[in-house]
Amino acid sequence: MTDLYGGPTKCLLVQTKFSGFSFWNYQDVCDIVGARYPASSLGLMTVAALLPQNWEFRLIDENVEPLLDDYLKWADLVCTGGMLPQQKSMLEFIRRAHNLDRIVVVGGPDPTSQPDLYHEADFLVLGEGEVTIPMFLADLKSGATSGRYFSEEKANMLEAVVPRYDLIRFRDYLMIGVQFIRGCPYDCEFCDIIELYGRTPRFKTNEQMIRELQSLYDLGYRGHIDFVDDNFIGHKKRAKELLREVKTWTRSHGYPFYFSTEASLNLADDEELLRLMQEVDFRYVFLGIETPEDATLKQNKKVQNINKPIGDTVRKLLSYGIVSNGGYIIGFDTESKEIADHMIDSIQSSGICMAMIGLLYALPNTQLTRRLESEGRLFPLASQSVGEHDIDQSTSGLNFVTRTSRVVILKNFIRVINAIYEPANYYRRAIFTALNIRPRYKYSPTFRTWLIYLRSFLRVCSKAGFNVRTGCYYWKMFFTVLFRNPRGVETAVNMAAMFIHFRKQKEYGVSMMIQSIDEIEKNGEKEYYTRRMGT
Repeated sequence: MTDLYGGPTKCLLVQTKFSGFSFWNYQDVCDIVGARYPASSLGLMTVAALLPQNWEFRLIDENVEPLLDDYLKWADLVCTGGMLPQQKSMLEFIRRAHNLDRIVVVGGPDPTSQPDLYHEADFLVLGEGEVTIPMFLADLKSGATSGRYFSEEKANMLEAVVPRYDLIRFRDYLMIGVQFIRGCPYDCEFCDIIELYGRTPRFKTNEQMIRELQSLYDLGYRGHIDFVDDNFIGHKKRAKELLREVKTWTRSHGYPFYFSTEASLNLADDEELLRLMQEVDFRYVFLGIETPEDATLKQNKKVQNINKPIGDTVRKLLSYGIVSNGGYIIGFDTESKEIADHMIDSIQSSGICMAMIGLLYALPNTQLTRRLESEGRLFPLASQSVGEHDIDQSTSGLNFVTRTSRVVILKNFIRVINAIYEPANYYRRAIFTALNIRPRYKYSPTFRTWLIYLRSFLRVCSKAGFNVRTGCYYWKMFFTVLFRNPRGVETAVNMAAMFIHFRKQKEYGVSMMIQSIDEIEKNGEKEYYTRRMGT
């Protein structure tokens, strides 16, 4: 029998597919820039760094290139992992690998939350890999051919490894991810991050983060780096300390990167933090807004957003050169009858161009799921996202009996995304964003990157400027910004590029919602819920 632990073991790591209609799959933008997919798989690169370094590794991202049988046949061991939207593709991958007699190792957020769904895998390495991968390796060393490993223990981030960034081709991606913090101090009812990683934020040291940036720099990467932390400001003091170190490092290296991250609305409360983010060239922040209605925020324990005017937050961030993306959710029990109007008004008045509208989803093991289950409202097998059209919360969701009419919720969803991604409304927000942004960018593009920018600009002009539906809006935006705030032209063109993706994603979402409404109205909501609940 092959000694899989001692090697030389050939290990294939596979990032399985996300849907092409996902909110996050900016394929049209990738095509414009010349990339293949928005973001690389930080999780699998971290797994590779945690496994024995005398092994031979290959990483295949199915979102970038096809997974050939020859790659599977090459491997002694194949590893995959991922999130709920990848559930279907991960299960298909396990079966395909087994058909070729490969040993399969699976981990990641969805297998950790729902391990029984992945019972076909030979090894399930659950929880945080820094804790459970050593358990897996110990069994592998002793000759085990299967096992399941889990621990409630949280990883010591002070011992975190530098991900194996060398396993990917940087040119395939729009951005590369790094992680600074795990865990979040807040207590949102619908969130699974606090269940997976806890409510006590854990950090890497400043020195560890600088090593990761240096690793990327030494490998030749330049450009967009995304802090994948679910809330970068989970501990503002530590975030500021890191930013001061990054400022010193990035200045001494000629500003090779610019950054993005995720945060809560209270980011705007701290001028010092915003100034530091500006000084290291943060350009985008995804804000978990959820709803403009404070009563619903309170009911769902999103207290950090209560009494935080969204428009004021967005304008404050723009004054520091930071564009806000916004996440919104429809389907809460306490949302008002006017939720669609309130959400449209919130998005239009704040000028948020990139607004992700999702349906409330009861994720595994969350407080929301436990509450709905106790109330007898949770669908059986609620989080088995294996349907052909279950791509993410933009088209999936409401996996429970709703308090409000389900049809009303779905119609509200359609109304919101139709309104905000109607060209006139979208470009109105793009103009607002580009006129109000005050960029002080530090990143220094190479000559080759400038050529890519020029090519991308011409492609956006072609696709948006000479499109019968958007041409007049695009050129109005372009020349308005050019004459009134020329520093905002780059932002304006970027927003126009994003609309090419959002328009397609919106059309897909509307078509899925119409199908769902037709199904419900055919027999009535009572019959629909009877079938879904199995009663």
